[in-house]
Amino acid sequence: MSKARTAALHALRALDAGQMDLPAAIVLSRRHLDDDRDRALAMEIVTGTVRWQRSLDHLIVHFARRTLQKIDSDVLSILRLSLYQLLHLDRVPAAAIVDDAVDLTRAARKSSAGGFVNAVLRETARQRNRLPLPPRAADGGDRAQALAYLGVTHSHPDWLVARWLDRYGFADAERWVHFNNESPQLTVRANTLRTTRTQLTATLEADGVDTAPTRYAPHGLHVTAGNPLRHTPDGSFVVQDEASQLVCLALAALPGHSVLDLCASPGGKTTAVAGDMLGRGTIVACDVRERRMRLLHDTVRTTAVPNVRLVQIDSQGQLPFGRSFDRVLVDAPCSGLGTLRRDPDIKWRRTERELPELAARQRLLLARAAAAVAPGGRLVYATCSSEPEENEQVVDAFLADHGEFAPVDLHRDLPPALDALVDAHGSLRTSPMVGLEAFYAAALVRAR
Repeated sequence: MSKARTAALHALRALDAGQMDLPAAIVLSRRHLDDDRDRALAMEIVTGTVRWQRSLDHLIVHFARRTLQKIDSDVLSILRLSLYQLLHLDRVPAAAIVDDAVDLTRAARKSSAGGFVNAVLRETARQRNRLPLPPRAADGGDRAQALAYLGVTHSHPDWLVARWLDRYGFADAERWVHFNNESPQLTVRANTLRTTRTQLTATLEADGVDTAPTRYAPHGLHVTAGNPLRHTPDGSFVVQDEASQLVCLALAALPGHSVLDLCASPGGKTTAVAGDMLGRGTIVACDVRERRMRLLHDTVRTTAVPNVRLVQIDSQGQLPFGRSFDRVLVDAPCSGLGTLRRDPDIKWRRTERELPELAARQRLLLARAAAAVAPGGRLVYATCSSEPEENEQVVDAFLADHGEFAPVDLHRDLPPALDALVDAHGSLRTSPMVGLEAFYAAALVRAR
């Protein structure tokens, strides 16, 4: 029985029980695996199974001829991870996947379900070229057809694809779900206090790692082959998504500035801003929880940025700073709905009902941060959410209550190559339509 599949089952059990999120479950799946190939396969199975869960469940119900509620939870996890491999991986023969699934069922002490698992998987394998999933109608068909295709066939919750369908139309909503279902490349950012993107490219190539420059972010590299993380980090680069790298450009921090990074952990943006400042000036990097502060400390120590001071703050109340910062960055805790390609479990954990509560917290956080902005200083509000309640609606509500701030048109600050990423209101907005995860950043200036 495959060690990787056994490890994947343990991780999926923990996820289904609500004991951890996907990154923690992946760590769990890799903990007892010594072989790098087994680790990679376990991670692929866990992430892929979560990504395609709704489609897999639809097929399980069809071929099992029973509801999910009538299937034992361990058996359901075994069916999901096995179906994912049957339908989305081509490295392992179908017979081996089915045999392993039956063995996993026995190992889980559910031997009586072995015949059931065998039958469901073999029938799915026989019909893999004509699966009973909602088809794509021309131009999406009517609304019900479009939602069934986007939601079931492409494994997304109905409420979310309905929002994208209404805002962007069928073609862009389809492009969005396709993007989310792709396996993302590892992306890194050169630590410009230590190296350049060109130099980092050569260094990684000498170590057997191939890269390609990011399209928009000036210091980023997509890893196309090899593993740059197999060595102890030397601080020459930070793992950071391209869209996340772009947020720092909206801050426009310069050497000598005083900068407050209010929600700084794990430190990717903090260290990027330090690079923009050429290591001169001061960055006060904050977070609330002790665990987050440890992550932030590790990033700052590894990258050896010289001008960062770490401060743990309370989650509420007045900040322990005066109105003294040239730049304040609020990378707000949010739904994370813009990062479903990297974190597919979020689409099953988040609900539409949570958005107003998240937005209320974000408005309070933004108002709290505003008190630290010096006259003429810039306040940047950013999220990794795709939804307007957490983005422009938060900024609009803030501006309505804070007449001393005015919006900054980022068309003026960002290079012309990034014009396509600046919306009609002058805010940075990335999305799958330009090949990026959905991030948002609005820049505001204190006029008085």
